[in-house]
Amino acid sequence: MSEPLRRRDDVVIVGAGPAGTWAAYCLARRGARVTLIDPSHPREKPCGGGVTGRALAVVRDAVDACRFPAVVVRSARFVHTASNRSAVVPLEERDGRPALVVASRREFDAALLDAACVAGATFVRERVVDVQPAGAGVTVRTAAGAWTGAVAVGADGANSLVRRRLAGPFRRDQLSIATGYFARGATSSEIVIELVSDPPGYLWSFPRPSHLAIGVCAAADGASAPLLKSRVLKWIDETGLAGRASLQAYSWPVPSLSAADHERSVLTGNGWALVGDAAGLVDPITREGIYFALRSAELLSDAVSSGGARPLAGYGERVRDEIGVELARAARLQQGFFRTPFASSVIEALQRSERVRAVMADLVAGRQGYADLRWRLVKTLEAGLAWQWLRDRLAAS
Repeated sequence: MSEPLRRRDDVVIVGAGPAGTWAAYCLARRGARVTLIDPSHPREKPCGGGVTGRALAVVRDAVDACRFPAVVVRSARFVHTASNRSAVVPLEERDGRPALVVASRREFDAALLDAACVAGATFVRERVVDVQPAGAGVTVRTAAGAWTGAVAVGADGANSLVRRRLAGPFRRDQLSIATGYFARGATSSEIVIELVSDPPGYLWSFPRPSHLAIGVCAAADGASAPLLKSRVLKWIDETGLAGRASLQAYSWPVPSLSAADHERSVLTGNGWALVGDAAGLVDPITREGIYFALRSAELLSDAVSSGGARPLAGYGERVRDEIGVELARAARLQQGFFRTPFASSVIEALQRSERVRAVMADLVAGRQGYADLRWRLVKTLEAGLAWQWLRDRLAAS
């Protein structure tokens, strides 16, 4: 019987989504010996698939955004089905870049994987079955063999095996469920969003090149996937979004951490680190995670390449300072954001105020941070909306 393959690398990355492939690209470009292991990427992912302008800006030197199918989103329509009211927010280009595109995740992830391999990373199409500390590093095992890295990176999503083995899994209250239907054969240049309070979250329709992704994202401990799917079907019927398109169901877990979770999150250990969804780096309001996946990959590459006595500790500190603080702010605002009175006020403010529409456009595009969001609303003269947001935040704290 032949001896299984064994290899020692500088970095072994588990997961070839945006976080893993971008980490592989950045590290390989800096001369690291990198192995990237994943059994199924690139693949279509059942989520909205929105890639913000700031996320595209991160990868623009490595990936030609014109090479993969994508829909440029021109507007966001916020609806309130109960009152039959809606407001349209234009999403305008800035610096020659669209505010939001919705890509085929298969094609987008394939472009990032190609870039990583061209940079020098080795891709292994195998399923990881175990991850264990190994002296000063970590050993990653598949049926084909074992790879030991001075650093092992968990980029394997919300159900991360690296996280489960080395840091502990997410609790159910730290997860949301994104579930709904692909409406095959229907598409658009507009996203549609409805904020809902029961369960707290939002319903959405995101256009993709060949279909609409229509769904809901809500706390995993608040409602079951079948119940949420029925809520989506009701919304599809009420809005007529899918027309006569055929529907294909999907479900996917999404990290949704509290402010306290972000403040005390464990992102690194002896010879290992977590990036992207595996690190819980997802906006708890918009559930956008691609930008944070890419940025955390860059921060990891900086830390590993810098050397020093404790480079991974430096990575954890930078993630908490640059990303975690912002996501904690969003988590504090989340509860009030989805309450019915606030959602109703949003529609009213969007209908009457161009300046509020500009704020919302920047929020959708990822250009508006949460630190100064209330004060920017005050400057629009929508003081009532800002005060209600602040009041809801205080009530939730």
